[in-house]
Amino acid sequence: MKKKFNSIIKNIRSNILNLTFKAKSSHIGSCLSIVEILVALYSGVLKKKDRFILSKGHAALALYSILYEKKFISLKTLKSFGSNGTILMNHVSSKVNGVEFSTGSLGHGLPLAVGKAIKFKTNNQSNKVFVLMSDGEINEGTTWESLLFASHHKLDNLNIIIDYNKIQSMDFVKKVMNIEPLKSKFQSFGCNVYSINGHSVDEIINFLKKKSLNKPKVLIANTIKGKGVSFMENNNLWHYKNPNQVELSRALKEIEKKYA
Repeated sequence: MKKKFNSIIKNIRSNILNLTFKAKSSHIGSCLSIVEILVALYSGVLKKKDRFILSKGHAALALYSILYEKKFISLKTLKSFGSNGTILMNHVSSKVNGVEFSTGSLGHGLPLAVGKAIKFKTNNQSNKVFVLMSDGEINEGTTWESLLFASHHKLDNLNIIIDYNKIQSMDFVKKVMNIEPLKSKFQSFGCNVYSINGHSVDEIINFLKKKSLNKPKVLIANTIKGKGVSFMENNNLWHYKNPNQVELSRALKEIEKKYA
């Protein structure tokens, strides 16, 4: 990864840690796994006319953190996370500047993205639609219904990113409901599919910029839940747990060192 992205990655991960500690909130592991994906989208891919939907709405704090970095929201607003009266809900809220759609109930983001994509395509508009989903979300039937529809209508303006950290709410994905072979499943639904390193900003940008003629594009982003903090990585306790003061200090030191 090029060092030019290290500063923003460090800032986002640090804010996720600090604000989760302050708010005593959940989903820190899910937030940490998508940082590079968001950095790639907001640093080299998304145009003003494009639309982005965070379907895994429980990772709201990661999105709020990059919206602050990109000046959609103020530092005061970001720091209000977890406070009474804040607009920064624990699941992503469209009340926030820069948020396209409120999400939280998994399986809703992709159908909306498909609707927007077909609207743009029907009107001969060049807008692209990007949607970031969790791997556990693939269990939802709406995922496959939406893919059938998107493939039938040749929605090559639709870009689907799967945060494939391989852990969902209660256990490893393969133990809850095995979704492999994932790449060939998406291909069988008529999509152009790429399996990539979900923590390489350059690789994500490169594949998102590829043209996908007459087919929706799917990026299976292989990630690590809790990425960047050794004792949180691949540990499902951090789907719900928040750090105490000692854990926070240790985590922040690791982030500072890793992204210096």
